[in-house]
Amino acid sequence: MDQKILSLAAEKTADRLQAFLQTLEEDDLANLLRNQAVKGRAVGALLRAIFRGSPCSEEAGALRRRKIYTCCTQLVESGDLQKEIASEIIGLLMLEVHCFPGPSLVELANEFIGAIKEGSLTNGKSLELLPIILTALGTKKGSLACGKDELSGEECRKQLISTLCSGRWDQRYVVQLASMFKDVPLTAEEMELVMGKVFKMFSKLSLQEIPPLVYQLLILSSKGSRKRVLEGIIAFFNELDKQHKEEQSGDELLDLITVPSGELRHVEGTVILHVVFAMSLDCELGRELLKHVKAGQQGDFSNNYICPFSIALLLSVARIQRFEEQVFDLLKASVFKSFKDLQLLQGSKFLQNLVPHRSCVSSMVLEVVKNSVHSWDHVTQGLVQFGFILMDSYGPKKIVDGQAIESSPGLSRTPNQHACKLGGDILLETFKIHEMIRQEILEQVLNRVVTRASSPISHFLELLANIVMHSPLLLQSCSSRVSESFDYLSLLPLQTVQGLLKAVQPLLKVSMSMRDSLILVLRKAMFARQLDARKSAVAGFLLLLKNFKVLGSLSSSQCSQAIGVSQVHVDVHSRYNAVANEAFCLEIMDSLRRCLGQQADVRLMLYEGFYDVLRRNSQLANSIIQTLLSQLKQFYEPQPDVLPPLKLEACILTQGDQISLQEPLDHLLCCIQHCLAWYKSKVMPAQQGDEEEEEEEGFYQELDDMLESLTKRMIKSELEDFELDKSADFSQSTGIGIKNNICASLVMGVCEVLMEYNFSISNFSKNKFEDILSLFMCYKKLSDILTEKAGKGKTKAASRTSDSFLSLKFVSDLLTALFRDSTQSHEESLSVLRSSDEFMRYAVGVALRKVQQLKETGHVSGPDGQNPDKIFQNLCDITRVLLWRYTSIPTSVEEPGKKEKGKSISLLCLEGLQRIFSAVQHFFQPRLPQFLRALDVPDSEEEVEVTVTQRAAFQIRQFQRSLLNLLSSQEEEFNSKEALLLISVLTSLARLLEPTSPQFVQMLSWTSKICKENSREDALFCKGAMNLLFSLHVAHKSPVALLRDLSQDIHGHLGDIDEDVEVEKTNHFAVVNLRTAAPTVCLLVLSQAEKVLEEVDWLITKLKGQVSQETVSEEASSQAALPNHPVEKAVIMQLGTLLTFFHELVQTALPSGSCVDTLLRDLCKMYTILTALVKYYIQVCRSARGIPKIMEKLVKLSGSHLTPVCYSFISYVQNKRSRSPQCPGGKKKSAAAGAVAMARVLRETKPIPNLIFAIEQYEKFLIFLSKRSKVNLMQHIKLSTSRDFKIKGNILDMLLREEEEEEEEDDENKEDTTSEHGEQNKEPAKKKRRKETKCLS
Repeated sequence: MDQKILSLAAEKTADRLQAFLQTLEEDDLANLLRNQAVKGRAVGALLRAIFRGSPCSEEAGALRRRKIYTCCTQLVESGDLQKEIASEIIGLLMLEVHCFPGPSLVELANEFIGAIKEGSLTNGKSLELLPIILTALGTKKGSLACGKDELSGEECRKQLISTLCSGRWDQRYVVQLASMFKDVPLTAEEMELVMGKVFKMFSKLSLQEIPPLVYQLLILSSKGSRKRVLEGIIAFFNELDKQHKEEQSGDELLDLITVPSGELRHVEGTVILHVVFAMSLDCELGRELLKHVKAGQQGDFSNNYICPFSIALLLSVARIQRFEEQVFDLLKASVFKSFKDLQLLQGSKFLQNLVPHRSCVSSMVLEVVKNSVHSWDHVTQGLVQFGFILMDSYGPKKIVDGQAIESSPGLSRTPNQHACKLGGDILLETFKIHEMIRQEILEQVLNRVVTRASSPISHFLELLANIVMHSPLLLQSCSSRVSESFDYLSLLPLQTVQGLLKAVQPLLKVSMSMRDSLILVLRKAMFARQLDARKSAVAGFLLLLKNFKVLGSLSSSQCSQAIGVSQVHVDVHSRYNAVANEAFCLEIMDSLRRCLGQQADVRLMLYEGFYDVLRRNSQLANSIIQTLLSQLKQFYEPQPDVLPPLKLEACILTQGDQISLQEPLDHLLCCIQHCLAWYKSKVMPAQQGDEEEEEEEGFYQELDDMLESLTKRMIKSELEDFELDKSADFSQSTGIGIKNNICASLVMGVCEVLMEYNFSISNFSKNKFEDILSLFMCYKKLSDILTEKAGKGKTKAASRTSDSFLSLKFVSDLLTALFRDSTQSHEESLSVLRSSDEFMRYAVGVALRKVQQLKETGHVSGPDGQNPDKIFQNLCDITRVLLWRYTSIPTSVEEPGKKEKGKSISLLCLEGLQRIFSAVQHFFQPRLPQFLRALDVPDSEEEVEVTVTQRAAFQIRQFQRSLLNLLSSQEEEFNSKEALLLISVLTSLARLLEPTSPQFVQMLSWTSKICKENSREDALFCKGAMNLLFSLHVAHKSPVALLRDLSQDIHGHLGDIDEDVEVEKTNHFAVVNLRTAAPTVCLLVLSQAEKVLEEVDWLITKLKGQVSQETVSEEASSQAALPNHPVEKAVIMQLGTLLTFFHELVQTALPSGSCVDTLLRDLCKMYTILTALVKYYIQVCRSARGIPKIMEKLVKLSGSHLTPVCYSFISYVQNKRSRSPQCPGGKKKSAAAGAVAMARVLRETKPIPNLIFAIEQYEKFLIFLSKRSKVNLMQHIKLSTSRDFKIKGNILDMLLREEEEEEEEDDENKEDTTSEHGEQNKEPAKKKRRKETKCLS
């Protein structure tokens, strides 16, 4: 039969073929086709023949075709055919679709839709026909019966698509159906339908099916709806990530059921690749992604726009050049904004109550780093770039005196420091995970260290140290790169060299070649021309000595900061034996001895470093102490009766007119004293009974004798022996003066060193303490002379004495002995030192200087000054003593005689406490519980857990008592300085209280009571107390009510701008009085109001972002009206209370100057924020919501209570201005005074136009809102008068004539010199300007 059909089809006309086909039964044809197709014969030719004999113009032909189509689709779906044959059949069917009449197309389409709904398709191959059918249907003219209705072809197609999307889809065909739609022309509405359906299906598919579906969607997005596609993909994966996280943190048994982490990450990685590929072909998609994430940045409180998946996607998109810059700018801005928001939230209880805490962008970025381990190579490059961008942009900045602003640990970091740290964390974590990228990260870090000599690079050095610390062995492969960077050591600043060597130090232990190349470089640098290079060499050699231990040295437990030694999993001694280490160290010692002939700065470094080396490498003790001894002998007079005992002349170098220090003898002695003390306490006890050692101890004894002799002879020496008595020249302009200054500082340094030496060997002997006091008297005399001679300007010599040679440990021991030692046997000897108030004051003063040094530099001078553990221990001891001294002997009790010179000891103790509390919070934040425990009186061994808040509250109570005692004293006895220090201490301690604790509430009410009941006329005390009150109040609740009360007090004390109005005096806070109301309290309350305005502005921005996201879908906006309600209400309440606050201040007769200036500026901000709120409600009114009643009240209040008084205040300021330059003493007033007054006037009136503009903008948008909301908001607002002006010619002429007459009178009355006439001639120009301003109003 098939042959017959084919032969008939070959004829020229199809008549016989048609006739033959009509004779056949329908089933015969179907069976014939099925057999041919299954056998794999030429089914294509047969199909063409059948179609030729079944023209659509005849009803029978169309019907036959229709049946053939149904038969073929069933055949294709059956899966019995070979692939090629199935494709051929579908191809032929596609070609013939357009010939069908409309009704047949509708039937065919319905057949397909039915099959999809029922899930009767087996392989979905026939679905390729559906788009062609739908497209053909859209082109049919005339009406067709579609269901019950008569519709046009286009409408029919729409309805079919709608039916298809609303039905059930079998998950096997989702990808094919999505792919099918790309060939169907769709309107925007239909696209939305299709997308909605596909995204609903996402959750029903297995993970492996998602990437192909995403691919199809991306192709589909080229028709439009790009935003919808991206939103859907990001939201889906964000949700998956959240579920995955919850499951991982939840029950471990769940892991058996859920998706393994690796699979999810691989799928995400594939999807990201698909999206990025699509973006490289379609820029519009990329722009849409950036827009989408930017919208999320404005965002509400819980948007899903920025999540780990979208960040990974953005980092991957950054590889496309045209988007690179935009992506990194966007991510940088997001990170910074996130930290800024966090800072704002942490600082305000008001915001914390309103805004739920959401995860920070930084944790999301770090999550991306963690996830990138699953072959996300396309994200890794972006991560590295982003890490460096953050570190470069937000690293420490250089400030005026060349010191970098170092970041501090703990919460006190600024958003910049947080962002920089995040950059470092990204790079470190990426380095740990990805082997491929390690070389590049290391290279970039080293490049920055080497090339950025002038800018601070501490953050890069920290990163390098962390990288090396993590994996010194892995870095061996990159050791050549590190060795290369050593070549630049002599060109880098000293600080950078020290940081770099400290960072790479663990590598030197495992790489012999690196160590050798470093030593070569250091040797060269030792003889370089630049001083810095030589100092770098010394620093490098000292570091090596510290870290290459000679066998037999004491254990590391007696050392501080064993940098990275524990991290290096290599037994150093097995690699290079101890003999090699010893030879190596002695070789370095030889090199260092040569430095003793170089400049003072180089020697100084050596003396400061030797003690640390000795402590870490005790086997080098003999070598080091012999070196120091031979150096000291050059400047020591050996004869016991020669005075003075030191050759100071030899320490000074004279080159022509230049006089400079050659040998820092005080530092040399200091180094010897500390090394000797350490040797006696640590090494000697360990060597008891060792005969060999006893022979070597000769030179230790010799040193002891020298120091003993020095002490005796220094006490005997008069200042005249050093040629440093009162008659000596100490001016900095003459050579002798400079020389005397250097000698004086050396002698003072030597006295301090000997004081510490004698105390360390004294064992509380009275004679030794008398020696110490005599040495101190020598020090004191010199110090007094220097202070007296320094006179007005602080000279170098005066500033040089600011650093003391006493070690922090000694200061701690000395203070403990002076104030707390009550041992009977020590009583007599200690009374020697206690009898001298000056000595006690000096001891506390040194403690103060040490703490100040710690605050400024992060370490202290002297031994263990770089060791945070020892510093912390000493600080605890010092604080305990100072606290006891201050609380047991208050300033008021101290004998009057002790107060005559300088500050009393108690006041010094209090100042010390204030500095220590702030330093500990800055540098030792994690150890605060330990610190507070150390201050408590040790109770009987009770193991009760006491919280930080309870301990801090106990200390706070002591200082509160002191402050109350001080405030209860008479006005003339009130010590303002002490009160300020007490408030500063209370502020520091209050930060340690938990804001939710009863202790905190107690502290707040106590502070409030102090401010309410004390009316001291002391501006500084008032400022301190008010600042403390505000800082506590903000952590508890919003301070707006407090501001309102204070503004009423200010108004009451300063009076009204209208002199006829009598203001009723309120007395909420006694601390506000005529003396303190302005500018002190006024500026404080205005700065607090600014902070509140900033918070409100932030909330309004959030609300606006939320509304703009809601307007996308109408249903969402009607539902989302509710969550915003509490935030809106809070914003309006804050603004309402601030409005009453400004209402009071604007009517206050404030003095000219900063108060008026700030008030005008803040009013301008107030109106700008009111305008922002009005704009928000204009946005809200686009959806069905109206404006709440509370908003209407706020507008009414602004119209009645603020705007009118603002205009009165402006007039008050302008009238004051017109009067102020014509101040008493008119004619004699100098031109300079006039110019100053004029400048002040201009500065004060500058904000006025801005304020008027802000008021008018507010009223303009109110009119818009009234129209939009159909509520008349303007009924309570009196519209501003027009601010236009014109120059009135007649008034101007009159004023100019008056001025000319005045000038003539002046000329007649004056008989001055010509120079004074010159000044007179300049004056009228200023007057003219002033008078012109009158006629412009």
